Amino acid sequence: MRLDKFLSNMGKATRSEGGKLVRAGKVLVNGVPAKKSDMQINPDKDEVLLNGVPVTYKKFTYIMLNKPEGYVSATDDPNEKTVLDLVDPEDRRRGLFPCGRLDKNTLGLVILTNDGEGAHRLLSPKHHVSKVYKFEALSPISQKDVEMLEGGVDIGGYVTKPCKVTLTGDTQGEITLTEGKYHQIKRMLEAVDNKITYLERISFGTIELDPQLKRGEWRYLTQKEEELFIKQNG
Repeated sequence: MRLDKFLSNMGKATRSEGGKLVRAGKVLVNGVPAKKSDMQINPDKDEVLLNGVPVTYKKFTYIMLNKPEGYVSATDDPNEKTVLDLVDPEDRRRGLFPCGRLDKNTLGLVILTNDGEGAHRLLSPKHHVSKVYKFEALSPISQKDVEMLEGGVDIGGYVTKPCKVTLTGDTQGEITLTEGKYHQIKRMLEAVDNKITYLERISFGTIELDPQLKRGEWRYLTQKEEELFIKQNG
């Protein structure tokens, strides 16, 4: 891998910035100042120091974010704040994107990654990865409503797949889906003459939202969570 690409992939500098850092003598490879930014290195074996600090190679980045209201699940938007605005610029330079989307006003768990292949497999319908959401509705939900929702409802030319609905109150509960159509839960509640007033994703597959994360806060996935991410891709 080229040295400047390595620095860019690790979020330390753009390609052009990497060249400037090399020319300024701020980058050492195995203890020797790098002479060219396009020199080839082995990221798994070579030691790279930037301003005296080791740059550790990691192929992919995985971040857990507790999404607040008012942010869109996108990498860039000219008119709206995006979930990437909430993380460090260094991580944004690594090419992160949201794994699956939440509506602008839906809260909760978002996984940001640059593992495109892994995210694609995770979102593939054939893997049936479940997502759990807490919700509140405008009106009370009857047992008949629950049976209809669980069996599948027409949300405008598409009948939803079976799901699981667990009520925790007259107007509150959790719903578990294995698919993610546009505004699906909102449209499902509309199909039983109701309306969503609050929606929060609390788990994605086997990865659960960290209760210690406040709205708008994020952290890297733990090693165990990374293993879960990869395992449910298998």
